Amino acid sequence: MPKRSLADQLDQAVAALLARPGAEVPRVEARLAPLLRLAGDLRDLPRENFKARLKSDLEGRSSMTTNLVEPAAGAIPGGLRTVTPYLVVAEAGALIDFVKQVFGAEETLRGIGSAGGIHANVRLGDSMLMIGGGGPGLSWRGTSWPAALHVYVEDVEAAYQRALAAGGVEIHPPADQEYGEREGGVKDPFGNHWYIARAKGERHIPEGLRTVNSFLHPLRAEPVISFLKRAFGAVEVAKYASPDGVVHHAKIRMGDTIVEMSEAHGPCQPMPSMFFLYVPNVDASYRRALEAGAISTGEPADQPYGDRTAGVKDVFGNQWYLATHLRDREA
Repeated sequence: MPKRSLADQLDQAVAALLARPGAEVPRVEARLAPLLRLAGDLRDLPRENFKARLKSDLEGRSSMTTNLVEPAAGAIPGGLRTVTPYLVVAEAGALIDFVKQVFGAEETLRGIGSAGGIHANVRLGDSMLMIGGGGPGLSWRGTSWPAALHVYVEDVEAAYQRALAAGGVEIHPPADQEYGEREGGVKDPFGNHWYIARAKGERHIPEGLRTVNSFLHPLRAEPVISFLKRAFGAVEVAKYASPDGVVHHAKIRMGDTIVEMSEAHGPCQPMPSMFFLYVPNVDASYRRALEAGAISTGEPADQPYGDRTAGVKDVFGNQWYLATHLRDREA
């Protein structure tokens, strides 16, 4: 008789656990034992729909995975999105001034964090940036985390010239692109890359994207996409690759946000970035991220501003602050 596959063993073992609440955990191959112990610990929870979701999770079905990054309506505070890029630089106040001058951004929050640096929320169109770091008279001495961002504007040339006037350096001048956009690139004085674009057609922002979209340039995109799927339940919306497997552009949806990426080329090299990610259950997402290969930078804990947060760093160097909103900040 042929040996049963791991999938068959898992399916039969989970079915046995859920069918017989008092039964012992079945014996399976060592690689499956942790999953079966978890199922044994949780099988007696009272809700039948939880048992069904547990079984689906252990079998790796995509429906459960997708829901991990889709907080309920109203569960993300302050105009933030599921994924909010977090730019950390030595001169945070000057970066805030840059995005105001170039993109007409609106500062909605500013304070001093526990590390002695600025934390600010800045609105650009339908999107929000978090900006943090040091500045004159501040004690912050942390590490800078610049990022690459795809920003949609009504007038590419005007925004591009404002970026240069504000101290930016040209990456590439505005030009019509084969993918249906006019786009120019600028590196600001703090190391961030801004891909300033307008889509051709009636709307200057393409369907599914927002005013500001995070853009990653990994050496290889496939391992990053795989991590985001396993850790955070991300969904691959689009991917354009050459016959040799080089990913030239990909869109990965996480909740209400799309993260873009293309493999490193020319001036667009890997730039590990920082993100604030809202999830329905921060403890579950934290454990899942660790299982997918991330390392912990902070265990789940309740914060005075009303979120429960945790921190992980993935193997590609990106920092993820995971959060579940518990309550609004008291006045």
